Amino acid sequence: MAANMIGVPKRIIVFYDSKKIITMFNPEITGKNQPYETEEGCLSLLGGPRSVTRYKSIKVRYQDKFMKTHEKRFSGFTAQIIQHEVDHCNGVLI
Repeated sequence: MAANMIGVPKRIIVFYDSKKIITMFNPEITGKNQPYETEEGCLSLLGGPRSVTRYKSIKVRYQDKFMKTHEKRFSGFTAQIIQHEVDHCNGVLI
């Protein structure tokens, strides 16, 4: 979930990954590899899934709740979730 989806004009995303909830403040995708085409749905849009290009592996720079900066690689479905939510932060709807 991206904060701006619920009316909070901040660059914050929250998602579930491997049995834990991760919160990213000011997430930026700084690297991406292996594009692929997929379909995604979205709570912000009516209708069925839409086609979108995503990347199998991404590198993200973000701050944690203490504003400490991290840079980490993500892959697979977690990478897809992050890309979707960062798009929301950037004002992009699929």
